Amino acid sequence: MDLTPPSIHRRQFLTAGAALAAAPITRAWPGQVLQEGAQQEPAEAAIRVGVIGIGIRGRNLMTRSLIGQPGVLVTAVCDVDRSRRLDAKRRVDEVHGLDCVATDRHEELMARDDVDAVLIATPDHWHTHQIIDACVAGKDVYCEKPLTLTLRESQLVIAAARKYGVVFQTGSQQRTEFGQRFVRAAEAVRAGRIGKVQTVHVGVGDAPVWCDLPGEALEPGLDWDRWLGPAPEREYNEILSPRGVHGHYPKWRSYREYAGGGLADMGAHHFDIAQWALGMDRSGPVRVVPPADPDAKRGATLVYEDGARLVHGGPSGATFIGEKGLIAVDRGRISSVPDGVLEWEAEGEERLPRHDGHVADWLQCIRDRSTPICDVEVGARSAAICHLMNIAYWHRKALTWDPQAWRFEEEGANAWVDYARRSGYDLPAF
Repeated sequence: MDLTPPSIHRRQFLTAGAALAAAPITRAWPGQVLQEGAQQEPAEAAIRVGVIGIGIRGRNLMTRSLIGQPGVLVTAVCDVDRSRRLDAKRRVDEVHGLDCVATDRHEELMARDDVDAVLIATPDHWHTHQIIDACVAGKDVYCEKPLTLTLRESQLVIAAARKYGVVFQTGSQQRTEFGQRFVRAAEAVRAGRIGKVQTVHVGVGDAPVWCDLPGEALEPGLDWDRWLGPAPEREYNEILSPRGVHGHYPKWRSYREYAGGGLADMGAHHFDIAQWALGMDRSGPVRVVPPADPDAKRGATLVYEDGARLVHGGPSGATFIGEKGLIAVDRGRISSVPDGVLEWEAEGEERLPRHDGHVADWLQCIRDRSTPICDVEVGARSAAICHLMNIAYWHRKALTWDPQAWRFEEEGANAWVDYARRSGYDLPAF
């Protein structure tokens, strides 16, 4: 693999464009009408995005946050299901008036000169491979959570993004959306308003299980071998990849070969908020403690250096229990004991950033080459929390974890930081 960084002339152009933002020039993009007398900035300045994975999440992100947005063009789409990728192309062409490229190979999309950045919304087992390919190709990246499938993958994506200098956003949008409830909760915890945090309870689903679905006849139009990618070979089942343009989240998330279960699906969101509030975006816990009951599906605990405990189980969302009170937060609610803990006090307290949208934050950071709110290390370490929790359930052993070395102290446990991929899907070292 050629690991030579690509030309950065596109990035230099975008940076120069940001420096001219104060000039009296009005941007015009497809579907947008200029005011009379306004000067049109060249359409070349638009950020050109390729979308990889057009299931329900990828389609929603594309239609709500990219298509028709000023300063953005979707120039290519990719999916292994023909009907999904052609539907995506149709949606793009209707708005942008372009002949959007549709392909079933992400490598072809990333090799294009008219793609500056990629949005990845494929199943979890594909994320790391596509992230690394994007970094090597010099494309900025937005990737859905959980960012990785294994602990080793979390370490690798950080290294790849850092080496190639890409602007990277993880799709942990609770830091930017949902009425800023999670921002307020994290601010209050970090400001010490409930005292030293003793325990954080996170209520999310179960660990995944091995896939035991029966084989079914494969309909035309889906490249099933490509859908599997690095995962073990098995026969097709529609539960894993429902055919066509559907409106639900497929259940591949329940199986270990492809994802981290309900624990990682929503856990990547709520554990992310726990990490943020605890100031652990660049670190993590040091001990893994399985539940005492060998059959329990809740109760796995991660312990941080300062003694704070992160527990899988409790009400939906995250509940922070400190020496002086508690804060409970979820997408539709936020509360505290005692009352008033969440009220903002400006004197000397850290104010966390507010953003209008997660994809919008990524696009702005591409323009000015700054760091998004959920950059690669944030996403990789939040995913690592999910992986450590799952290991606690799968192996039921107390373990010591080094979050900087990405290793267990117990040598035999380091076999659990990754899995054996199919031939031809080995990951490079960085």
